[in-house]
Amino acid sequence: MNVRTICLAILYDGEATGYEIRKLSVEGEYSYFIDASYGSIYPALAKLEAEKLVTSRVEHQDGKPAKKIYSITAAGRAAFINSLFDELGEDEFRSEFLLFARFASELPASLVETRLNERIEQINVMLADFDKLSEDHPHPGDTWVIDYGRTCMVAARDYIQAHRGELIALARPDSGSSAAAE
Repeated sequence: MNVRTICLAILYDGEATGYEIRKLSVEGEYSYFIDASYGSIYPALAKLEAEKLVTSRVEHQDGKPAKKIYSITAAGRAAFINSLFDELGEDEFRSEFLLFARFASELPASLVETRLNERIEQINVMLADFDKLSEDHPHPGDTWVIDYGRTCMVAARDYIQAHRGELIALARPDSGSSAAAE
């Protein structure tokens, strides 16, 4: 999936500014699908507009710069749906937590335990966010996607809780010096 597709997906649900598209793709409900930068969103929107898949209008604001609001056209809706017929790419998964876990043997046990506790708390916050998303998005497709994400996060939390002792056991004793201090 590319930035063009995520822009069309967001606009499929309603009008949005480039800023709102960025926010939805980084912090909002679309952040689970693709990360889109401002540097890629605006060129994609310009190209989509040139292809008549989206339109835009300028809205003036008192005391603020004018904002450009994008809307999807009928041709844009069709192009978006057609893009979903394309073969899907592989999911990308990056995790600072897993990098930390990879090097747990080089770290003090108390730090490893602290990071595990923090990760469990982060997952609990994500699960609460999924609950809020469920309340705000009654569409059956949204429900399925949210339940899928929830299931993945519950499995991750359960794995950490069940195997935390193994990772802590790999770590260095707290009384020893760390590699960074040497």
